[in-house]
Amino acid sequence: MKIGVIGSGISGLSIAQTLKDKHDVTVFEKENLAGGLIKCTRVNDCLFHKVGGHVFNSKNQEVHEWFWSFFDKEKEFVEAKREAKILFREQLLGYPIENYLYLLDKSLIKKIIEELLTISKQPFIEPNDLDNFLTFLNHYFGKTLAELYFIPYNTKIWNTDLSKVPMQWLEGKLPMPNIYEIITKNILKEEESTMVHSSFYYPKEEGSQFIVNRLKENLNIIYNENASELTVLEGKFLLNGEAFDQIIYCADIRKLPKAIQEILVENNIDLSYLTNLKTNGTSNIFCETDQTNTSWLYIPETFTKAHRIIYTGNFSSTNNRGSKRLTCVVEFSGKVPYEQMCEEIKKLPGNLHALSFNYEENSYIIHDHQTSTVIKKVKDVLQKHGVFLLGRFAEWEYYNMDKAIEGALLLSQRIKT
Repeated sequence: MKIGVIGSGISGLSIAQTLKDKHDVTVFEKENLAGGLIKCTRVNDCLFHKVGGHVFNSKNQEVHEWFWSFFDKEKEFVEAKREAKILFREQLLGYPIENYLYLLDKSLIKKIIEELLTISKQPFIEPNDLDNFLTFLNHYFGKTLAELYFIPYNTKIWNTDLSKVPMQWLEGKLPMPNIYEIITKNILKEEESTMVHSSFYYPKEEGSQFIVNRLKENLNIIYNENASELTVLEGKFLLNGEAFDQIIYCADIRKLPKAIQEILVENNIDLSYLTNLKTNGTSNIFCETDQTNTSWLYIPETFTKAHRIIYTGNFSSTNNRGSKRLTCVVEFSGKVPYEQMCEEIKKLPGNLHALSFNYEENSYIIHDHQTSTVIKKVKDVLQKHGVFLLGRFAEWEYYNMDKAIEGALLLSQRIKT
């Protein structure tokens, strides 16, 4: 079967690799480089993750086996412990914050524990039975802890009204606090070890760009190709002078080719809803910083617009090759001018010195109460016509690298059968 894959981010590269041995696969990329959100570049010979800092780990054994079939874990990667911290009232707290309540002021500790104990005596409510994300945060963590950390941080990063974010979308993505465990960890002062990225793997050279470069090997990728030119004729999809039996669309669902949009219109899908789905972009400023053992620093307070610092220079020493200092990426939600970011980093720890910056128009996808239902209907309709949606912006799901790979593996099984 001839299959066209539109988009060469981690989802597009993964699905192309899983299918290429049994099918004739061509990948189409609108840019002149593969990689999507996980692309990196070097600035003064220091590695700049242009959108966040991408690492690998997974709870899914199949994902692990597939991923490591392309790499030599011992020779090409380092395994690192996640050293995440929270900057709160000029103090560094451990992450997740609920396990480090003992570092807060005594008055706050007392109030938070009282609220958690009150919650523990109430009838249990499933997260999906709550109407929205804001209600969830208040109900599961208590008003004080929610207002100190969870609400301000999530408002910063999502840049939206949390009361409009449905719980159905967040299923499986949220920390589920166990009040017994919270109290136990605070008494015993135990560190978190069960999170999927409590440890992670990272390439010794070139970061996530190394992963892109390996996964694109032996693939037929056509760059600078605008998929909007796709047409349908006699059950075939025509693109770049070739006819394909199936299309796997890994790009932005809001920008589906006209021929695919027409399929949706014929099946009574509201295109105006799809084209108006909301995202947040991110502005990232690449900096030199003082030495620290932190890997991620979360910043919930409003004294700065920045919501986190990712110390990518700690992931591998080669990331700092062109500097005598450590390097990091400071991330802001939305479009923030470079000059403003330079002023903002003066408020942050580490004596930050700017090296470069990047604005990514689309980074975080946003759901409302209709989104999941509409996207499912779109996927069902298109699948019947030989078009499959895959990836963060095609499926409108907040996939990290491991979830993107998992989605590709699941889709490949459906296509093969």
